[in-house]
Amino acid sequence: MAAAHNKPQQASAPINERSMSHEKNGDASSGDMRETLVEVSTQNQLLRHLGNRQIQLIAVGGSIGTALFVSIGGGLAKGGPGSLLIGYTIYAIMVGMVNNSMAEMVTYMPVSGSFIRMAGRWVDEALGFMAGWNFFLYEACLIPFEISAINLVLGFWRDDIPPWAICIACIILYAIINIVAVQYFGEAEFWLSSGKILLICILYMFTLVTMCGGNPQHDAYGFRYWSDPGSFAEYIHHGSLGRFEGFLGSVFSAGFTVVGPEYLAMVAGEAERPRTYLKNGFKTVYWRFGIFFIGGALCVGIVLPYNDATLQNADTGTANGSPYVIAMQNLGIGVLPHIVNALMITSIFSAGNAYTYCAMRSLYGLACDGQAPRIFQKTLKNGIPVYAFALVMVFPFLSFLQVSNNTAQVVTWLATLTQGSQMINYIVMSLTYICFYNATKAQGIDRRTLPYYGYFQPYCGYIGLVWMVIIEGIFGYSVFLPGKWNVGNFFAFYTMAIVAFCTFFGYKLFRRTRFVAPAEADLIWEKPAIDAYEASHNKPPTRFRDEIMEMFLGKRKRENFMGEDPN
Repeated sequence: MAAAHNKPQQASAPINERSMSHEKNGDASSGDMRETLVEVSTQNQLLRHLGNRQIQLIAVGGSIGTALFVSIGGGLAKGGPGSLLIGYTIYAIMVGMVNNSMAEMVTYMPVSGSFIRMAGRWVDEALGFMAGWNFFLYEACLIPFEISAINLVLGFWRDDIPPWAICIACIILYAIINIVAVQYFGEAEFWLSSGKILLICILYMFTLVTMCGGNPQHDAYGFRYWSDPGSFAEYIHHGSLGRFEGFLGSVFSAGFTVVGPEYLAMVAGEAERPRTYLKNGFKTVYWRFGIFFIGGALCVGIVLPYNDATLQNADTGTANGSPYVIAMQNLGIGVLPHIVNALMITSIFSAGNAYTYCAMRSLYGLACDGQAPRIFQKTLKNGIPVYAFALVMVFPFLSFLQVSNNTAQVVTWLATLTQGSQMINYIVMSLTYICFYNATKAQGIDRRTLPYYGYFQPYCGYIGLVWMVIIEGIFGYSVFLPGKWNVGNFFAFYTMAIVAFCTFFGYKLFRRTRFVAPAEADLIWEKPAIDAYEASHNKPPTRFRDEIMEMFLGKRKRENFMGEDPN
């Protein structure tokens, strides 16, 4: 952060003390073009280069990917439009409760590693260790998932493109974007995320216009598919049980699609004016959930019947399985599917880029707390954790599994594997907030004085925790049904839960950690440094629309560097 604090660290958290400032060495002159490694002995050597404009679009970019445009069709095929809308609405509300908890913690303590390090400080060091490695593996495994999805979407045009060529191209681009200074990553995500918003607007307009009769067939189909074949599909079994299982299938689809708070939280250590810009970002999560996810579920159920024969491809992530593309082809629309497909590729690429960023920062945060090798704390002069970057870039090579296996099958493996990990993230966030809430109460801190005050607390934390635990436990229930047992499917559903169990109890037994009592939780931590950084600004924070106007009017925006002496 911008200033030092010499507060003694807890014995259970082996973290090096923070240096007073980032001094500029004489050998690092403007003429020296070499990126010199910095041995990090501070809690955070990252640079605060992400402005309000970039943060808001990163929040969008990290939460919208393949699932919203393609895999959502799998939820429609299993549950029907009614179950899809209800399932996505309920799940969005539950993740919104998690967001309410995260917003209060992250704006109060915007540190690198975010909820990973908070779990270790405020709950149990073993929980921080488990959360960090779970989140790292989750993000790292999603990178090859998105690369594999790009290959599948490209198959919409032609099927003779070598998968290895696309894998290499994506790996190189992700490496370039994430090794340069973070502001360039933020700029790339701004434009890529803008493409996602454009795609969503096109798809929503397509839904509205065509359902009212604006299509080559002049068929005003409206909500026809809600009555024929119906609003609720049967899945696995028949009758009421089958419709309930269809509803569960839609909820599980939402579990892979509805995300967001974790990506906003992970930029906390590199955000300019974090207590203002992150607060604004977390507030937008609620309407984003409503417009993007609940609205998306509604539109998908309008444009396509759940029993469409082509929809069976949706779960594998092919472009032909996108419910929107299928609907366009069914209506005889010629050009729009190609435009949507092109924008879909930028959307998928953007998601993979965000996953690369988050994986690097989670590994860096683990190293800061002594829960990963110290080498991952080393950064370049531009603030990029270089060895964390090197390890993360190994995971995209898993996408080469496509060369010897069916591409769609690889996508399915990675999607199933990471879904359980995502729910574990939300379990950790909710549990950490409950402990944070109890700590503020025990230490006499008025939560209304915090930068973000979460309403309906701690009930949001408890409801979010219980919901995510239930979903984590049952989302692989089908493997236990008579005649459905398959060892491979069992491990696909529950591998990350097993890993989480082993990492938590293994670390706890090996290091003999203890749960942190509310009165002993370190709520000071990096607060003095963050307060000093926030106080160093002598100009009011810029609004999102002002930064957009500045960008197009060509005005130079003042940069804020974390660690520079404001005087």
